[in-house]
Amino acid sequence: MSNSHAAMRQAAEWFALLRSGEASDSDRHAWQAWLDQTHEHRDAWAHAETVARRFEPVRSPELRHAAADTLHGARAKSLSRRRVLGAIAILGGGALLGVEAWRAHPVYLLAQYHTGTGELRSLTLADGSSVWLNTASAFDTDYSASLRRLRLLDGEMLVDTAHDSTRPLVVDTAHGRLRALGTRFTVRLVDGATYLAVYGGAVEVRSSGGATRIVKAGSQVTFSAAVIGKTEAADPAREAWSRGVLLADNMTLQDVVAELKRYHRGHIGVAPEVAQLRVLGGYPLHDLDKTLRMLAAVLPLRVRRPLPWWTTLEKM
Repeated sequence: MSNSHAAMRQAAEWFALLRSGEASDSDRHAWQAWLDQTHEHRDAWAHAETVARRFEPVRSPELRHAAADTLHGARAKSLSRRRVLGAIAILGGGALLGVEAWRAHPVYLLAQYHTGTGELRSLTLADGSSVWLNTASAFDTDYSASLRRLRLLDGEMLVDTAHDSTRPLVVDTAHGRLRALGTRFTVRLVDGATYLAVYGGAVEVRSSGGATRIVKAGSQVTFSAAVIGKTEAADPAREAWSRGVLLADNMTLQDVVAELKRYHRGHIGVAPEVAQLRVLGGYPLHDLDKTLRMLAAVLPLRVRRPLPWWTTLEKM
């Protein structure tokens, strides 16, 4: 999200006021004036709407489409305040959305195994290999008489391979193939590349462009279709998630928040003044409130929640 922290905070505060039922006509006029000031304000407001829709359904498909059309039109100067505010009223609701938007993508609908936001799955495959599938991830299997093939479509997986002397186990991604050499390893698709960390045995990496390398236990690499990056020490955090732990070893608070966002559907923001604070320790990935309390106990920051699904970390 490229919008400034200030714009995002203002959008959340306006959203909370307008949804409270206590906004006056002058408040609504002031909100409209703020909305019309800059593209950044309109983009921040659109982000608030997007997050809200993950949690708050509208009462019928017809109203939902009408509300969405009206709210998207808020960017146009010619739209009347009455229509915009009417759309906000329509967006009132209570329960969670029934299906997350990402699940509607064909890659997930066709995948054999997948997880939603914040969900972890532990699986035992037909050959006895164990797989832990991280949040918002998907993969397929294709076992034959000569090969055990996993295909990671998105997200991250931890694989603990079962021994099979006649059928090697491979993991294919968009950037190449990983061949397990009796091993335990994680694979993650991130920023147009594949990340590999090996915790037992070894893994042979072969990029789509033909580059190869053996990565041994305790090491990690990131590779694209053309290039395999330098070998580094394996990050223990990339295995800790399978136990529901965010392991921070001198991470910036900004990076901690980025990781938490993968597991929670609401907005989590961090003010520039505290974004570079360093974080150490282990934090529960699935208990956001506890994690935030733990961070606030050791860092000079406060947690603000203008809406139940909108959290910002700011300087104390």
